[in-house]
Amino acid sequence: MDIIVGDDFSDADLVGQRWEGRAFERCDFTDADLRRLVTSGCTFTECTFDRTDLGASEHSATAFRSCAFRGATLASATFTSCTWLGSVFVDCVLRPVELVETDLTLAGLSRARLREVSLRGVRLREANLEEADLRDADLRDADLTGARLRGCVFEGADLRGARVDANGLVAASLRGAVVDVDLAVAFAAAHGVRVQ
Repeated sequence: MDIIVGDDFSDADLVGQRWEGRAFERCDFTDADLRRLVTSGCTFTECTFDRTDLGASEHSATAFRSCAFRGATLASATFTSCTWLGSVFVDCVLRPVELVETDLTLAGLSRARLREVSLRGVRLREANLEEADLRDADLRDADLTGARLRGCVFEGADLRGARVDANGLVAASLRGAVVDVDLAVAFAAAHGVRVQ
């Protein structure tokens, strides 16, 4: 594997490149143009993506570990079997983004605008989704166990088959969300209602 440590890619024009099996550690992609970038089996560890344009990029089996995305654009990007473990997203353009079998465990997505985004089957364990906008999002079979959901809005979201713990069910706004019987019973129990 090609390992690149501490390199400065800020302002770089890397449009349409294809990267396979590369590892980037503590690299800076600030203001880089990564539109239509294709990665496969790559890893980015503690990298900075401030104001980076990842629009229409495609990523397969790529890991973004503890990376910082501030003001980045991920519109029309596709992530398949990827992980964003511990990465933080602040004021990013995330719509529309396609996430397939992607792991966002411990990701920081507070105040993220994810309205109408498909997060079906996505792992969001212990993610920070405080005050995130998930209206009309597809969260079927998503794992939100331990996620911080204070002020998170799920109006119109489809949560059938999703796993949400009691703390999340109390902290989030589920008004108008679509749930299955199991989640409805868990919601009632989290709010002190006894179902007999």
